[in-house]
Amino acid sequence: MKVVIGSDHAGFSMKTHVRTLLENMGHTVEDVGCYSEESVDYPVYGKAVATGVASGEFPKGILICGSGQGMAMIANRFVGVRAALCNDLFSAVLSRRHNDANLLVMGGRLIGADLAGEIVATWLNTEFDGGRHQGRVAQLDEI
Repeated sequence: MKVVIGSDHAGFSMKTHVRTLLENMGHTVEDVGCYSEESVDYPVYGKAVATGVASGEFPKGILICGSGQGMAMIANRFVGVRAALCNDLFSAVLSRRHNDANLLVMGGRLIGADLAGEIVATWLNTEFDGGRHQGRVAQLDEI
């Protein structure tokens, strides 16, 4: 799968770790930055990832900042993007099963690398349930 990934400076270290995990899983990864821990503005990178997902170029995206809140806020402004802030496994599962989330957001300052890896793997491997949830997701995409 093609996955687009981005972070700000606070998520840079975790993004590097997650990118390697994704590549080891056999995914094609497009890293849109940032590329160091030097201070940057998170909306720039959130926009780059969300644009890739919204356009359909990438079926899935991942964003990481300090708390995850800022990246989730920017990503959910894009039509067709359903970004979910997941700093635990249960949220990752439900965001896919019930909400068909296509963009995962995590807080690089809130969780460790091992948990981030588990969240990514779980999120990517969890299917959307459809059924009663399909109509709700359709309503999201109409807004």
